[in-house]
Amino acid sequence: MNDILQQLGIQSVNAGVCTGVDGWIRAVDGGTLEVINPSSNETIATVIQGTAASYDAVVASAQASFKTWRSLPAPKRGELIRDLGMALREHKEALGELVTLENGKIRSEGLGEVQEMIDICDFAVGLSRQLYGLTMHSERPGHRMYEQWHPLGPIGIITAFNFPVAVWAWNAAIAAVCGDTMIWKPSPTTPLTAIAVQHICNRVMARHGVDGVFNLVIGANDEVGERMIGDDRLPLISFTGSIRVGRHVAQRIAARLGRSILELGGNNGIIVSADADLDLAIRAIVFGAVGTAGQRCTSTRRLIVQRSIIDELCDRLTRAYKSVPIGDPMKEGVLMGPLVNQCAVDAMLRAVEQAKADGGEVLTGGGRLPDLGVNFVEPTIIRMPQQTPLVHDETFAPILYVIAYEGIEEAIAMHNAVPQGLSSAIFTRDLQTSEAFLSQAGSDCGIANVNIGTSGAEIGGAFGGEKETGGGRESGSDAWKAYMRRQTNTINYSTDLPLAQGVEFDV
Repeated sequence: MNDILQQLGIQSVNAGVCTGVDGWIRAVDGGTLEVINPSSNETIATVIQGTAASYDAVVASAQASFKTWRSLPAPKRGELIRDLGMALREHKEALGELVTLENGKIRSEGLGEVQEMIDICDFAVGLSRQLYGLTMHSERPGHRMYEQWHPLGPIGIITAFNFPVAVWAWNAAIAAVCGDTMIWKPSPTTPLTAIAVQHICNRVMARHGVDGVFNLVIGANDEVGERMIGDDRLPLISFTGSIRVGRHVAQRIAARLGRSILELGGNNGIIVSADADLDLAIRAIVFGAVGTAGQRCTSTRRLIVQRSIIDELCDRLTRAYKSVPIGDPMKEGVLMGPLVNQCAVDAMLRAVEQAKADGGEVLTGGGRLPDLGVNFVEPTIIRMPQQTPLVHDETFAPILYVIAYEGIEEAIAMHNAVPQGLSSAIFTRDLQTSEAFLSQAGSDCGIANVNIGTSGAEIGGAFGGEKETGGGRESGSDAWKAYMRRQTNTINYSTDLPLAQGVEFDV
């Protein structure tokens, strides 16, 4: 790890609070946080956590910086993000390997996550010249009406362990060109990558002569997290995490009439029709269900298969699963690393036992791989007689439930029966079937794909889901509007004062 940190230009990872350009705070009374490598289950670093006082110092820095940052023209703000993208390119390999070391995803996925950061920086640079408002025709003569968008203020970004840097970048790059400053609270499971990114941000900010645009606080949920979501000084909180915690976050933010972007559970399904290209489908299913050891919010968890081909598909999938190389995620050729910790392993094993109790048949997997390490498990396929309450829940692990259907209407109804609504897919060669899936009566998810899997969204599209997934949107398209406030402007360039709707009020 020391070699990786050296490549990133980091001398120390002790302090977990930063108010901007090298404004690291050592909050000695905040306690420490041990960082565990999930592959070896060994402690690889200790981080000093923030306190309520150090959090307040960070917010004050973000507030002060916002007053000057918002006044810079958006294309100038885009220049800083361009340089951030270049810095990430320079450190892509080291940062990607740090993601793998701390998170457990395979090396190519760690590098891919950093590439997402680079891609969203490129997107945001272009966006900095496209923060468009509309011009509307006024019903009153001699009047002009239009709308414009203004920066919102300091925002909070709370990220999860499974994408420790990419999701931050989705928010941070867009928010920065919109004129916002930000405070990042990463998952306590993966703080090292956040510290590394903050160091990179500090160097970029220093080159541009700005401070406090990007800020970091690593701290306990009760000490920092609760303070953050209830903080009136942060008009927007972007939260990525579980549905259970998301409900609490949403309630706290709504109570103060703040804004939230919520990216919560997935429980994503793929429908496979009898006319599907099975070679294509199997590749997508295995990546979707096994990639990142099933710890993506877009991971494939349910496979809804037309009955006439379910036996064939299960046989082929079982063979494919047994050929998946599992082991040290840093090693070339390994396709699946460990689960993030012992709690995740226990949750998976409980789900397997419950599935069997519900009548499910384990086709492959279902157990630990202790020879590889305490957090390694077998990717698992379970054929279920029906969708049970267990299947309606989401277990963050490489478990794939397979269920049969007869017709497309039944398949869509089964697909939509779960409370989550993030990503979805169908494999079919039939135009009518694919259009039914994409229609208003089709998939109820925020993402719906045809002949590609549920996992691996591009940054150009808005990312997010419906129902218990939270309804938030991040990354591309017009997701930038969440980070700004809309203002409608009417200008009277006449010498009269007509009122709208023909109202007369003469004095």
